Amino acid sequence: MTNQRRAVGQYGERLAERHLSDQGLITLARNWRCTDGEIDLILRDGDDVVFCEVKTRRSATFGTPAEAISRTKVQRLRRLAARWLAESTLRPREVRFDVVAVTPQPKGPARIEHLRAAF
Repeated sequence: MTNQRRAVGQYGERLAERHLSDQGLITLARNWRCTDGEIDLILRDGDDVVFCEVKTRRSATFGTPAEAISRTKVQRLRRLAARWLAESTLRPREVRFDVVAVTPQPKGPARIEHLRAAF
């Protein structure tokens, strides 16, 4: 991954975390990693745990950010979430998978779309 792509991704993750925090969610982990992969954000929403995938795209030339999440990615996120839960002492009431799509704009704030229970 190029430095520019990494920077765009980190920018999107910062905006997504701020947006979710403004909505009352509490960050438990950011960029949680294990040998099988990474989860962008893990948050608490009341008694629920939310696993959030953040996608940032500078344009819609290759589709929207949310469209970049493949079936393989969904399956991997589910496996990673199960691993995180097995290693955690938290026992949430519900588990949810959200997507935050970030599209920077040439002028003004980035467009942020929060898809609750996306999969």
